[in-house]
Amino acid sequence: MDQFDKTLQTFIENAGWLAPILFVLLHVLRPLLFLPVIVVCIAGGVLFGFFKGAILSFIGLTLMSWVSYLLVMKFPRFRARVTRLKDKMFKDNSITIGQVMILRIMPFVHFHLLSLYLIEMSKTFKQYMIFSMVGVIMPAIFYTAFGEVITELPWYVSILLFMILATIFWYVGKRNKLKIAAE
Repeated sequence: MDQFDKTLQTFIENAGWLAPILFVLLHVLRPLLFLPVIVVCIAGGVLFGFFKGAILSFIGLTLMSWVSYLLVMKFPRFRARVTRLKDKMFKDNSITIGQVMILRIMPFVHFHLLSLYLIEMSKTFKQYMIFSMVGVIMPAIFYTAFGEVITELPWYVSILLFMILATIFWYVGKRNKLKIAAE
């Protein structure tokens, strides 16, 4: 990861005014390069600073959401693969929009899987894009600002942060089930 950051920094410095555009495109191409969201967002913070890096990551992740929508809607085989992944990971459990937003913060959850959930929950493309844009705000900010710190934390602090997020995820799901049962 350190080598990736140095190579990317040299490339961005030489790119000049094209650097922000290339960085946003890196977000879109990220799945093809097998790069986790957190790595690209951390690089954005290092290369562009917190504010500009978070904005560029937000734009890139939003474009990736748009691409996810196109992939799922236009390519049935892709949709079938992501649906199999969904069935394997979450079985028959439905999750809420709030839970999807929390899962977006967790770096190990598949981006297209969460996009599929949002597509299934949305009535229109516009609604999907609004949900997606809201859902990528926190990862863009969180990873850009704290990504480097999180990767340097001791393992036990990382596990504690994961447990806190998992507890919030569980609580939101339980609260939603109680709300549905009350209706």
